[in-house]
Amino acid sequence: MKGQMMMRPLRIADILEYAALVHPSGEIVSARVEGDRHRQSYAETAARTRQLANGLRALGIEPGDRVATLAWNGYRHFELYYAISGIGAVCHTINPRLSAEQMIYIVAHAADRILCLDLTFVPLVEKLKDHLPGDLRYVIMTDRAHMPENSLNALCYEEILADQPTTIDWPEFPEDTAAALCYTSGTTGNPKGTLYTHRSTVIHAMLIAISLSAALKPGSKILPVVPLFHVNAWGLPYAAPLTGASLVMPGPGLDGASLFDLMDDEAVFSAWGVPTVWMGLLAEVKKRGRLPEGFKDVVIGGSAAPRPMIETFEDRGVNVCHAWGMTEMSPVGTQGNLPVHLNDLPREDRMRLKAKQGRQVFGVDLKIVDEDGRRQPHDGEHAGILYVRGNTVTSGYYNNPEANAEAFDDEGWFATGDIATIDAHGFLTITDRAKDLIKSGGEWISSLDLENIAMGHPDVANCAVIAVPHPKWDERPLLVVVPEEGKTPKLSEINAMLAEHFAKWQLPDAMEIVESLPLTATGKVSKLTLRKQFADYKLADAV
Repeated sequence: MKGQMMMRPLRIADILEYAALVHPSGEIVSARVEGDRHRQSYAETAARTRQLANGLRALGIEPGDRVATLAWNGYRHFELYYAISGIGAVCHTINPRLSAEQMIYIVAHAADRILCLDLTFVPLVEKLKDHLPGDLRYVIMTDRAHMPENSLNALCYEEILADQPTTIDWPEFPEDTAAALCYTSGTTGNPKGTLYTHRSTVIHAMLIAISLSAALKPGSKILPVVPLFHVNAWGLPYAAPLTGASLVMPGPGLDGASLFDLMDDEAVFSAWGVPTVWMGLLAEVKKRGRLPEGFKDVVIGGSAAPRPMIETFEDRGVNVCHAWGMTEMSPVGTQGNLPVHLNDLPREDRMRLKAKQGRQVFGVDLKIVDEDGRRQPHDGEHAGILYVRGNTVTSGYYNNPEANAEAFDDEGWFATGDIATIDAHGFLTITDRAKDLIKSGGEWISSLDLENIAMGHPDVANCAVIAVPHPKWDERPLLVVVPEEGKTPKLSEINAMLAEHFAKWQLPDAMEIVESLPLTATGKVSKLTLRKQFADYKLADAV
């Protein structure tokens, strides 16, 4: 028997229209590329977004067309999110940190019709122009007064909006209509595209609004340092207006000092980003001797947050939510805010739990399996390959049957490529990426576990552990360290600290000091680059 309830398609545009009506004083504050700070309410944003949607239609954009963005976090990028998907087209966000080869590939693979770009990226695109489709049109995201001379024959963003009506009848279409497209950073092979739907995006906005309700509430100010150009800025452009939280957009100023000043001026309550960003902010906090005004909550994802970082924030009164997810998951899969019944645990126990990747959000199922595909118990001890499924998880990569053949098991679950444990309370612990595990003498060593402890040494600012070849043991761990300013870390001292947590055979055999660690396009430490850099490394006992 079927129920008797209306079936209305979920549409992204309805989120902004709801915010304009119910949360009209919520706002978007943007540090602009032009050098000033801009602010507008959700009501004003909705009106401009309708103008933009009408303008895109006037340029010939039709349902299903891909419109690309190459831009920082700001109100114009936010408007593009809603206007493009609102008329049934697909918003394709491009990561400017991708290599030129990857950028050329994904523009062609996505068959983009228009590329909208911030002023910063005009020189970059001019260099790539001859390798991009000849019929690709360009829009520079600024006003006429700031339009640069360019060889792109580009349109001016504000002129596309000008004279367009502030009203629109948003079209109706099935909720599984494509809305947004984001490509992985492609550390191996070509980048792979995840094609989100209106349904998956709206559901994801609601599930993080529920799961991260302490940050997402009317009147709260949230700083998305996680970029709009990658995986929907973790869903904040949708969840914030839905809940009435305001967004403070950092633009291109992502260094510790710039973030501190913006957060301090705007009294930002919650900030979301990857660990490398918070290293810079914490250095600024240490330098100034205080937190930014009003800062009480931080969401850390993208890669594992070192426990010392979590403890530093928590000891200063900032709640840490350690989250995990993937491009293919919209992206949030788990979140680390402790449930009420665990808030009164001793500090040591709370920090141990917060260092895990948290518990699943509603609608995302997790399982771990061994190499033969057999499910492993959720006891916190058995590790396995992590698989996921849910309404916000991809059902296949865009136009890439080869990748799809390897991405799913026989039950239709998506393979994350992570090795993990899940305990009886549902806490997920990512022990490593499968490709980053070190196999020494037939036994596995987790590079991630070693890094998390080594980061606690006072002489270590950042570090990574990679496998290097060994004639007897196959692979051994090499510790690569960025030292604190003025410090000279010693491997013997770090290993003495690690020995409290690991067997002697698991400890790094050698250490190399570097000025900085290479990062991927999404701000994670690039283990692939480090492995290439140290491919010919000879350990002392292996020479």
